[in-house]
Amino acid sequence: MDLDYLLVIPSWKSVGILVTFFTYLAIAGSVLPAKLVPGVTLQDGSRLHYRCNGLFSMLLLVLLLGVGAKMELLSLTVISERGLELLSATFIFSFLVTLALYAAGSKSRNQSSSLKPCVTGNLIHDWWFGIQLNPSFLGIDLKFFFVRSGMMGWLFINLSVLAKAIQGATLSHSMILYQIFCLIYILDYFFYEEYMTSTWDIIAERLGFMLVFGDLVWIPFTFSIQGWWLLGNKVELTTAAVIANCFVFLLGYLVFRGANKQKHVFKKNPKALIWGKPPKVVGGKLLASGYWGVARHCNYLGDLLLALSFSLPCGISSPVPYFYPIYLLILLIWRERRDEARCAEKYKEVWMEYRRLVPWRILPYFY
Repeated sequence: MDLDYLLVIPSWKSVGILVTFFTYLAIAGSVLPAKLVPGVTLQDGSRLHYRCNGLFSMLLLVLLLGVGAKMELLSLTVISERGLELLSATFIFSFLVTLALYAAGSKSRNQSSSLKPCVTGNLIHDWWFGIQLNPSFLGIDLKFFFVRSGMMGWLFINLSVLAKAIQGATLSHSMILYQIFCLIYILDYFFYEEYMTSTWDIIAERLGFMLVFGDLVWIPFTFSIQGWWLLGNKVELTTAAVIANCFVFLLGYLVFRGANKQKHVFKKNPKALIWGKPPKVVGGKLLASGYWGVARHCNYLGDLLLALSFSLPCGISSPVPYFYPIYLLILLIWRERRDEARCAEKYKEVWMEYRRLVPWRILPYFY
């Protein structure tokens, strides 16, 4: 039995692809024109600044790859042909990076909010959840860099899968629908990349294996399962199914983007109008208007609907394409419970008042 096949050992080519990708993103993120966005104020009063040029970096890389393919310098299908090798290479990289983060964080004597080590003494806990809030390497904020890498990696996996379908003359309406939904979502993410600077992952989660693995492995390789599945399975959708799928995507997008935009705008300007009206604020801290006056974690509903819309083009003949939305449902229920506990501890009576004012958790009638 071929042990190499069972372990899916990375080839040097897959390692080269990964190193080239990260090197490009590091250079592009540092030298291309960017909007400098201040992060939230940390506990010690400091603020990090983020270079938001992900959209420019992504479009330039697409152009470079297109030119390279036209000149026959590279193959657009190489990612789809070496998917498992790239998966294992990225997993190993994530593991090694988090070991380095653990070692560096444990030795750090920095007392700033970004780099102050938070060591519990439980090695597994500290490695999994991380020790430092915002570690950097060569001036690059690693947390922001990794999530950018994951989102962009998802796009290039999808594009390679699309190229493989075109090459094999198996391109279907389902594949086109899936690709369009994902492309809109990813373009939207990078267009509003600065909103990421005010998300919980950036402002509160320490950088450990949970986030590194989630950004570099989970996002690109599980969000693209539907595309891989459609490569080997032909699905014919009715007109009604296409319309319903588009409706689910549109509804999910409106809730997801609307809720996150309202939260970001409120944090930058607490007096900005929400749905054309002055915002209702609880305790001077918590927004209770717009989507956030409907449910305390309404953005999670948008996430779930979008995840479902990515899978619906695959039909209902197999549960495999629904791995992502099913997993996401479980994850968001867990995160919602954790968020509730953290907010109760952080805001105390203000959170209790907010809960009385907005009793619903993820959507109306879902307590």
